[in-house]
Amino acid sequence: MACSPISFLLIYSSLVLPLAFSSQTIDYYFSSIISFGGSLSDTGNLFYYLHNNCSIAHFPYGITFFHRPTGRHSDGRLIVDFLAEAIGLPFLPPYLAGPAKHNFQQGVNFAIGGTVAETSFYKENGFPLPNNTFSLHDQLNWFQDMLPILCSSLSECEAKLGKSLFIVGAIGGNDYHIAMLKGSSDYEIKTLLVPVMIQAISSAIKDLIKYGARTLVVPGNYPVGCLSASLTCFPREGDYDQKTGCLNWLNELTELYNQRLHIELQDIQHQHPHVTIFFVDYYGIIMEMLQSPKKYGFKDKPLVACCGGGGPYNYNAYVLCGEGARACDDPSSLVFWDGVHLTEAANKIIATDLLQVLHVSPSINQQFPHIVKIYDQAQHVSMTV
Repeated sequence: MACSPISFLLIYSSLVLPLAFSSQTIDYYFSSIISFGGSLSDTGNLFYYLHNNCSIAHFPYGITFFHRPTGRHSDGRLIVDFLAEAIGLPFLPPYLAGPAKHNFQQGVNFAIGGTVAETSFYKENGFPLPNNTFSLHDQLNWFQDMLPILCSSLSECEAKLGKSLFIVGAIGGNDYHIAMLKGSSDYEIKTLLVPVMIQAISSAIKDLIKYGARTLVVPGNYPVGCLSASLTCFPREGDYDQKTGCLNWLNELTELYNQRLHIELQDIQHQHPHVTIFFVDYYGIIMEMLQSPKKYGFKDKPLVACCGGGGPYNYNAYVLCGEGARACDDPSSLVFWDGVHLTEAANKIIATDLLQVLHVSPSINQQFPHIVKIYDQAQHVSMTV
């Protein structure tokens, strides 16, 4: 099946048993959530940037929870949505909606489908780069532009940002796919691209710390070799995991990035002992869903997308979700929504694991004791599909 580079990359981004979070508001230390990343976390930035002229502006996006398209690349809520609900904050408004619609005092989302590495890197090295591609550096520029809206002085900014929960990622899948569309070898990706990606996300985290960030969650990348889109567009004969059916070579590249990222975060943490940095293993969480789908309430074939244009994995770059593709009857029975992004059901699982990461950390419990209440709340709600 043919794959269109432009249509594939436009909606692609790093990406996470249905769990019903209570709507009850909980008093919590964090005064806001500030999010950076890819389309896994985008609550509407691409939607606003393209003036609703994109696939995610159409049904069946948003069908499960919002019952209308909101700019989220899913059938319902995202990981950041569940996190905000658990903390007792409103859903994160997209930055590109503008201050006329939101004051951003309780949160703001800069995440948008794009790359970790700067777009100039790809242009200088002859990589095929779609239009409207944003890098993590672009998101940092938006953040800097927003600061005068958020606070009136440096001391006020430091105080507010110190009480904010920063999420940086997941992001990086597009970087791999741009390289693969160019025909880069595994060796070139490992030696040329991965170091640039790690440097870009490291630089962003250090900049945020300089501005006053004190608590950061940095997710690793998800298993790119398991995506319906990857399996359709980048097959490699004889190189599939026997248990999951995922592409080994792509997942090995993802694992390399995650390992390098984890090491870099440890180094940053050592340099800034006053800061708390959490690495969250999205890769491991999603792989567990795919290895034991029934355990989490999913169907036997978890690599098949819910909303797609047909084929073995129900993915067709020329018949995208929101552009003619049909959705399955029960999105909660599948891990992947549109072949690239996750269903609300899968997002809930990752959100719960993220809360557990926060809960079990001695440092976070000392600084923010209310995290225990939030995690206990998540654990005691219904875990049935």
